[in-house]
Amino acid sequence: MAIQIKTLDQLKLMRKAGLVVGEILLEMKAAIAVGVTTNQLNEIAVKGLAARKAKPNFLNYHGYPAVICASINNEIVHGIPNDRPFVEGDVVSIDFGAIVEGWHGDSAFSTIVGKADPADQKMLDVCEESMWRGIAAGKVGAKLTDISFAIEQYTNSQGKYGILREYGGHGIGTEMHQEPHVLNFGAAGMGPELKPGLALAIEPMITRGSPKTRVLDDEWTVVSQDGSRGAHFEHSYALLPDGKPFVLTAIDGGKEKLASLGVEISELLS
Repeated sequence: MAIQIKTLDQLKLMRKAGLVVGEILLEMKAAIAVGVTTNQLNEIAVKGLAARKAKPNFLNYHGYPAVICASINNEIVHGIPNDRPFVEGDVVSIDFGAIVEGWHGDSAFSTIVGKADPADQKMLDVCEESMWRGIAAGKVGAKLTDISFAIEQYTNSQGKYGILREYGGHGIGTEMHQEPHVLNFGAAGMGPELKPGLALAIEPMITRGSPKTRVLDDEWTVVSQDGSRGAHFEHSYALLPDGKPFVLTAIDGGKEKLASLGVEISELLS
C-alpha cells in the first residue's frame, strides 16, 4: 500500500480528531488514582467520544473489545480494561484513538499511580523524551529511519532499557494503521523521504529489562517476558505544506516541547 499524502484541508480534519484524543486522554489521566479501574477509564473515553460526536477506532478493531488499551506494570501495550483497582506505584499506560469525519487520531501516555518508584519514573521520562526526539528528527527531507535512530540513540544514552522490536509507530490517516511502519531502533538514513502531507504516529515502547515480549491468552495483552515494567508514549504528527511539523494529538500542537529541541511548529493548523 502506498504512503498516503494529505492535503491541508484533510490535515485540518485530522487535527480535529487529534484534539478529541488529546482532550479525552487528559480526562483519563486526571482520573487515575488508587482504587480506580481501567474499566472506569474506558467509560470516561466512551462518554467523551459521545459528547464530541466522534467514533472510537480501537473498538472492534480486529475484534478488540474496548475503546481504550490499558496496560499495567509488566503489560506494555494492548491490555484490555478490567475491574482491577489501581494500587500505589502502578505504572499505567493508556492508548486511545478517535475518528472524526473519517480521519483518525491516535495517542498514548504512561503515568504512575501515587508515589512513584524513581526508576519507574525515569523510564517514563526517557520513553516520552525519546518520542519527542523522534518527532523532531522526522522533518521534511529526512529519511524515515532518522526517526528510528533518534529514538534508539536517546533511549540507549539514558540507561539499559529494552526497546520493543515487534511493535512500532505507523502512518495514520483514513485508517488508524497505514504505511509506513516506523521502527523505534535502527540506522539512520534509510526508508522513504519524509514529505509535506505525511502523517505518522510515533510510539516508543520500552521496558526496564529485556525487549522480549509475549502475548497473553486473551490474544491482545503484550507483556515483558522477564516481568519487567514498561512504558509507552505516542503522538500523531504531520508535516505541513510549509514544511514544518505539527503534533495533531498534542493540545498545543507540540509547540512547547519541540521548541525545547529547536524545532518550530507550523502555524497552518493553529
